[in-house]
Amino acid sequence: MLDFKSIDDLARRLSELVPPGLDGAREDLARNFRAALQAGLGQLDLVTREEFDVQRAVLLRTREKLEALERRLAELEAARAGSRAD
Repeated sequence: MLDFKSIDDLARRLSELVPPGLDGAREDLARNFRAALQAGLGQLDLVTREEFDVQRAVLLRTREKLEALERRLAELEAARAGSRAD
């Protein structure tokens, strides 16, 4: 979900860069900037910070479980190899 407040703020800042002689067009440019930013960002496959953090935590837990399973497998293989050597 896009943060429209941030888009509005960015559009306002862009319109403030308009030269002083074009003050009459400033609001129109701000609307155009806002529309262009919303259209461009809307086409991107973005996630919220919260969704990103949740997926990061899931990945971390999965990685920890995988490492534990790899250690356990190595222990079992070592034990099996040790029993064959006897």
